[in-house]
Amino acid sequence: MIKQYFTQAWAQLRQQPLISAVSIAGTALAIFLIMLVVMMQQVKVAPFAPESNRDRFLHVHYMSITNKNWGGGSSNGPMGLKTARECFQSLKTPEAVTIYTCMVVSTPVNLPGQPGTGIDLLQTDDAFWHVFDFSFIAGKPYDQATFDAGQPVAVITESVARRLFQTSDAIGREFLLNHAPYKVAGVVKDVSTLATVAYGQVWVPYTSTEITKDTWSDEHMGMMSCTILARSRDDFEAIREEAERRRQEYNVILGEDGYELIYRNRPYDQEKSSIAFSANQEPDVEQHRRQRMIIFIILLIVPAINLSSMTQSRLRQRVAEIGVRRAFGSTKMELMGQIISENLVVTLLAGALGLLLSVAFAYLGNSLLFAQEFSQTLSPPAVDAGILLHASTFGWALLFCFVLNLLSSGFPAWRASRVGIVNALGGRLH
Repeated sequence: MIKQYFTQAWAQLRQQPLISAVSIAGTALAIFLIMLVVMMQQVKVAPFAPESNRDRFLHVHYMSITNKNWGGGSSNGPMGLKTARECFQSLKTPEAVTIYTCMVVSTPVNLPGQPGTGIDLLQTDDAFWHVFDFSFIAGKPYDQATFDAGQPVAVITESVARRLFQTSDAIGREFLLNHAPYKVAGVVKDVSTLATVAYGQVWVPYTSTEITKDTWSDEHMGMMSCTILARSRDDFEAIREEAERRRQEYNVILGEDGYELIYRNRPYDQEKSSIAFSANQEPDVEQHRRQRMIIFIILLIVPAINLSSMTQSRLRQRVAEIGVRRAFGSTKMELMGQIISENLVVTLLAGALGLLLSVAFAYLGNSLLFAQEFSQTLSPPAVDAGILLHASTFGWALLFCFVLNLLSSGFPAWRASRVGIVNALGGRLH
């Protein structure tokens, strides 16, 4: 039966090449645009190395603090190290909690006596290497003992290693980071800027610098963020409840000086965190989902209306065939099923073409398509198959092909199946 559908669809394509070409092009364009929207969302929430555990992440990038003497005002931004440790690193429910600087900072690196070059620096703790899964080419991350001692060691990317030492085999070699000597502990594969939390080009222990002294509001606010790795998504609610209890306990201590921490329902999961752009406003996830749904509906309905006329035109050439089938006992549902199935073959062919075009455009136009609203780096967002293509990508493409096929062929198939036998044999669709 399936082979028959393919044979019939191929015959229709050959009999009406112009209409078929327009139908395929229109369907491919619709799937192309829809998949671009899907990919723009997936790079924000779908897992890829080194953020392969995005489905288990909870983030606290920012928060707010107020004081009874401020007249209702608040200070908003990253937290201080003491706050991060007391409120989040002390949690018992998660698998791990990592604290790191809230953004990458362009910092000069060089070898002694050579000119400097700018890299993106991120300062972390030792748990960072457990939460995120980097691919080490050489060496290993700094451990807790090295971190606690504040030793000047660094993990660098392969491209930075080649830039500094002309080789990726740089373990144990020294370089200057902002004029201070550091030793290479490990070399990892380059990381895309689309890994918005883990991204960097050089990572060092924040205990080896003075970053933790950059604070305000009596050291409760500062330059630190944290990511919580849950054992499973089922633990999210328990983690949030424990974090809220810790906030209330900590606020009792802060209250002695008139302070109060405000979370606004943090920590956020990956989806919510990806649309959170300010510390003093909680993002509306449902609104963003509705906006995407409206975009999908528009991108499906508009081409479906045009494609349905193409399907109707092809069916006019098959009126006599429909009449013969009805005369020999085919039911209306059988006719509808055959017409929709044959059209689905063409839609899947066009959908595959549209998916390939969207992937190619994502590679070629990555700087335009995946431009980040607020970024501290000038490095373009690198993409690869691991970032763009997931099982869900093909699932979405297949779903949209199926829906577009139903919208574009369902009504013409329904009309054709209800044509009287006499009218059909006479070549009339009415």
